[in-house]
Amino acid sequence: MTPLTADDLLYGYINGIFPMAEPDGTIYWYSPDPRAIIPIDSYKSPKSLRPVINKKTFEIRIDCNFEGVMHGCAAPRAVEEGTWISEDIIAAYTNLHKIGYAHSVEAYRENKLVGGLYGVAIGGVFFGESMFFIENNASKVAFHFLIETLRANNYILLDTQFINDNVLRYGAIEIPRTDYMERLKKALQLNRKFLLNPPQTASPKHSAF
Repeated sequence: MTPLTADDLLYGYINGIFPMAEPDGTIYWYSPDPRAIIPIDSYKSPKSLRPVINKKTFEIRIDCNFEGVMHGCAAPRAVEEGTWISEDIIAAYTNLHKIGYAHSVEAYRENKLVGGLYGVAIGGVFFGESMFFIENNASKVAFHFLIETLRANNYILLDTQFINDNVLRYGAIEIPRTDYMERLKKALQLNRKFLLNPPQTASPKHSAF
């Protein structure tokens, strides 16, 4: 079986498909219909999370330990059997990270990685892949800062692939694949940078509070 490459991933994402590995390591490509997205502008952090954010319970970093986040996401979970994140998947996305397209948002407590998420950023779209947490609220705070980062850098599409209970709590909705492909085409034409604290010439237009 030919190893998955960073070029394969880029080709897939710009054409609306993404890979997942089966337990035997076989990689399949998916393009669900309907497609799940999270509207960037309408997301609001839960009131219960605001004290955690305001107290700065977690230190947030971007791209400091991308592979560590992937391994955290691939680790066994009590409520799920198996994982779709194989070693081949980790290797390919790590290479994509090295050339500047894959990113991680990481939550630290006492300098220890305790949660985070990763995904792929191309043009004005962020393709969310997976998240994990070791401490309660760590992944939720990482997601909050993902939204803040996307807003500050004027991203227009946050893809979350499939609908499930986890993404529903962040406001995910389903749209027809044809609608998704139209949004994707528009977003890919934009030139955006994935920066946690971009230079501000004016007050941000959006706030999660």
